[in-house]
Amino acid sequence: MKFLVSAILLCLFMVPANAQVNDSFLEGLMKQKPAQFDELLNNPNEYRVQIFYTQIDRDKNNIPHFKEFSYRLNPAEYFYPASTVKMPLSIMALDKINTLHIPELTKSSTLYYDSVGGRQETIYNNAYAQNGKQTIEEAIKEIFLVSDNNAANRLFEFIGQENIHKKLAEKGYKDAYIRNRLELGRTQDESRQTQAIDFFNDNGKKIYHQDAQYNKQPLPNYNAFLGKGYYNSNDSLVMGPMDFSVKNRIYLNDLHHILQSVLFFDQTPIQKRFNLTKEDRAFLLKWMHTVPTESQYPTYDSADYWPSYCKFMYMGAEKGPIPPNIKIFNKPGDAYGFLLDISYIVDTVNKVEFMLSAVIYCNKDGIINDSKYDYDTVGYPFYKNLGHLIYDYELKRKKSYLANFDDILP
Repeated sequence: MKFLVSAILLCLFMVPANAQVNDSFLEGLMKQKPAQFDELLNNPNEYRVQIFYTQIDRDKNNIPHFKEFSYRLNPAEYFYPASTVKMPLSIMALDKINTLHIPELTKSSTLYYDSVGGRQETIYNNAYAQNGKQTIEEAIKEIFLVSDNNAANRLFEFIGQENIHKKLAEKGYKDAYIRNRLELGRTQDESRQTQAIDFFNDNGKKIYHQDAQYNKQPLPNYNAFLGKGYYNSNDSLVMGPMDFSVKNRIYLNDLHHILQSVLFFDQTPIQKRFNLTKEDRAFLLKWMHTVPTESQYPTYDSADYWPSYCKFMYMGAEKGPIPPNIKIFNKPGDAYGFLLDISYIVDTVNKVEFMLSAVIYCNKDGIINDSKYDYDTVGYPFYKNLGHLIYDYELKRKKSYLANFDDILP
């Protein structure tokens, strides 16, 4: 299949959410590595690959300027975003704390979650935290270190389904819907309902109570059906496509730009900036590139959470350490055969930097929920090859000024 050539995007955040944008540049690069990419290029509909790449050029004042390239970027082609939605949840949680303007309320305030409806649990502590406290800070750390689902669900309770969509639409991501918690299998009505939350200061004084929330706003049906069969909640095989019409949805370029809005806050249009302090941004950036073996609190067993855990782009399935000159800021995801990574990669020695995001469908047998996905044979090699393809290109690409990463890695 041949793809239409689009002009290189010269400005930040110029990809319209309702238009298909294709670019020959990435396809041309991949064609130079036929052993790695021919299978994908020859079967684009089977693998449902979408790629979004941002070149970054610094000027003499170290201000970044951007050019964007894409391959098969298509909002009409649904993919399940899996754990990538935890990144905007983390950002929106910090945004909400700042927007509330509650005295003493911070990301390190203790939270108690109260059960107000069916299948909700009262939650008082967090076993992973150094002091056992539930906090927004701890949840965000767990999300970027090991992609913890429970941590993301705690942020979902705090922000609320209605406010999640409202905030994303306010920032220009009007077709983004994070409408469901992760891995809990709740009904659509249960997903609309959140728990009540109490916040306490270090002295145990209640500083804020948030009532349980219920989203009364209508939600769209995407008419998205995938696969030739699937296993349902009763572990019975149903022959026919699985309905994704009421699951989470967010476009690849939206995820890419949300990450970009944190990385390059000052270059982001004001209307697209989330309400983050300088400390919030530094906190997010730190944990976006920190790996489990570098974390003191929370701590994780290196046998289960290795040095390159969750760093699909560039590292693939490798379990060894990331090269010391390479920093990977990212949020990956995998579910239902979809494998994703939203990333920004830096080489501190060679002064290389680029943003690279992708999604690939790894499910050759077409059966969903059978735990037989082709992540090891298709997905992880794709991300390792793609990351190295762009890195090698960037390493050779001539730049007028080399980057100073003090704004990213203070």
